[in-house]
Amino acid sequence: MIEITDRPIVPQDFISRVNKKHNGAVSVFMGTVRDFVGDTRLAYMEYDAYTEMAEKKLADIVDEAKTRWNTQEIAVAHRVGRVDLTEISVIVAVGTPHRSQAFEACRFIIDRIKEAAPIWKKEVDEKGRGEWVKGQVPSVKE
Repeated sequence: MIEITDRPIVPQDFISRVNKKHNGAVSVFMGTVRDFVGDTRLAYMEYDAYTEMAEKKLADIVDEAKTRWNTQEIAVAHRVGRVDLTEISVIVAVGTPHRSQAFEACRFIIDRIKEAAPIWKKEVDEKGRGEWVKGQVPSVKE
């Protein structure tokens, strides 16, 4: 399961997809919106993506992880639109026979998403001021 969505992410949906009887480990990473970035108190984050390209890049990353860690149980989603404090912006769930594989694959996937996926974030402060994070400004919007 790979998706770019504007709906809230429900962790159990992703855990259920990777928790299989042949797996002894499930690792889940959830990126959430926090209230501070540096000295700036945030109100929320806004995410944007080139959806078709982002889904393709996520699929490529997941395929590489499946090969490297010999698993088929990986589920990934990233939110777009407004994401409020404490809400989940990204989730990676991996099921593998052993814990080290699950941890390693999960970390690999989230690190590659941050490096390579065409997904951008805008940090919006309490006064409604926001700016796209440097190096992540979408070229087609804003």
